[in-house]
Amino acid sequence: MNTKHSTSKLNFFNRFSHWVTKAAGSPTAFLIAILVVLIWGACGPFFHYSEVWQLVINTSTTIVTFLMMFVIQQSQNRDTMALHLKLNELIASNKDSSNRLIESEDLTEQELEVIKKFYKRISDKAGDKNSLFETHSLDEAEGNLKEKNIKIKSTNNKPQTKTKK
Repeated sequence: MNTKHSTSKLNFFNRFSHWVTKAAGSPTAFLIAILVVLIWGACGPFFHYSEVWQLVINTSTTIVTFLMMFVIQQSQNRDTMALHLKLNELIASNKDSSNRLIESEDLTEQELEVIKKFYKRISDKAGDKNSLFETHSLDEAEGNLKEKNIKIKSTNNKPQTKTKK
């Protein structure tokens, strides 16, 4: 198969789906859809609300919905891929972040559950902190917890001096 020809088809479909998605999500498209429904409804008395009159709107909306599903899905897939690439770039470029999450969208459901439990443990370890951003890894969360416990123990073990009044 000619890859140049298939690439040009894909590029055309990407541009087309992007354009259709933007147009379909516009206020103008919504107003046109309302106008079509109002015109269809106004034609009801002229067609005596026949089955054909009902079939026109049912068939039209079914065809448009069926075709739009593919166009919108293509646009959404492309946007999702771009978003994942941007997130991967941020993760890879930050020296403090874990590179283990790059390409996490390709993990299985079970692997995602393991990572979710991992971050739940981080959340639990940092639970009594005032800030959501106190820790970024399980190791750091455990280190912060140990440091906190050492401070508490050293404070409790200090001899208390009594002051006379």
